[in-house]
Amino acid sequence: MRLKSNPSVSYQRLLNKGFKPTNQDILGTIGDKSDLWLQLHQFIEDNYDFKKELAFYSKNYGWTVRYRKSKKTLVSCFPEKGAFSVLLVLGKKEANKVELVRDELNENFLSVFDETEQLHDGRWLWIRILTQQDLDALIKVIQIKKRIRK
Repeated sequence: MRLKSNPSVSYQRLLNKGFKPTNQDILGTIGDKSDLWLQLHQFIEDNYDFKKELAFYSKNYGWTVRYRKSKKTLVSCFPEKGAFSVLLVLGKKEANKVELVRDELNENFLSVFDETEQLHDGRWLWIRILTQQDLDALIKVIQIKKRIRK
């Protein structure tokens, strides 16, 4: 397994398109933050009926584990050395709902949210998950994006 670093991205990701990582490769890359990775995936699998897929996103972002349904992506997770990042795209209505729960979100999440411009196709949040508080905030906002299935 080779990790390559991209100067425009300050985290080492799995960028080798010719090497499809296994679950063990991903967990090994994430290292001691693997428990957060596993918690996120367990939450999604327990509460949503999105299909989990491993895909090569691009040469700059590398491999991702994403959850899709009907060509719509709930979330994309990018394994990195010592952590992982998540791409979560929120529409304008969803972003407005996040404003209503600001006091329930941690400083790291709010910093990313506030610094990310709302575009016509959504607010593209790139969140690096390093702590349980980061994960808790992410899970709360995922539930704003898509309500838990009953």
